[in-house]
Amino acid sequence: MRNIWALYKKEMKSYFMSPVAYVIIFIFLVIAGFFFFSMIFSFSKVTSTYMDYPEYMDYLNLGEWVVRPLFGNLSVILLFMLPILTMRLIAEEKRSGTLKLLLSYPVRDIEVLFSKFLAAESVLFAMFFLTIPIPIFLFVYGQPEWGLILTNYLGMILMTGAFLSLGLFASSVTERQVVAAVITFGALILIWVINWAKDLAGFTMGAVLDDISLLSHIENFTKGVIVTHDIVYYVLFTSFFLFLALTALQSRTWRSK
Repeated sequence: MRNIWALYKKEMKSYFMSPVAYVIIFIFLVIAGFFFFSMIFSFSKVTSTYMDYPEYMDYLNLGEWVVRPLFGNLSVILLFMLPILTMRLIAEEKRSGTLKLLLSYPVRDIEVLFSKFLAAESVLFAMFFLTIPIPIFLFVYGQPEWGLILTNYLGMILMTGAFLSLGLFASSVTERQVVAAVITFGALILIWVINWAKDLAGFTMGAVLDDISLLSHIENFTKGVIVTHDIVYYVLFTSFFLFLALTALQSRTWRSK
């Protein structure tokens, strides 16, 4: 545990000693703010339009008009941004030769891997924490469903953890950051939209494609519904790609024998 903590602090310092984390967090918050106020403006405009039609007011709520589309759009934005966050995790150390030096110390490969994953997750938690003013604003000026907001945050955390694990794996198989980013982005896009082909694949294969898709498992969270199957999917997805990343790291030892 001591090794993981020391390596974690090193990773966090590398993030915040460079502009990478600041730029990613800033751009994410700007985009989130733009989406939020655009949706609030649209919701306010539609509400004022139908104020004289009480039968339509039940369909106008902050959850459907603001919370769900906001988190849905942010998940797509993170699909583009997270490869930038993960591309340097191992690839840069392999290119510079510091990975061999690091692994020559009395630390295990899994400790190196886990510390890097935790550091990237911490940057994500910082991003999500800085969006807290959004639900506060909604509670001050409206009556949103707190359960819907919490499940959307939970879904985002689980989904981005899966993103990070794949990015970490991609970074472990190459020495070039750009290549790692491209692999991560391409793989995420493919897994994200793979269920689009389910109608062409037949009933059984279509169900398999739908179950593989990252997109199909985030939808219940955006609706405020927690399904155990979706949680298990993200946990298994994250564990699988962390295992592949660990295997890629350990293959260095096999090749050296």
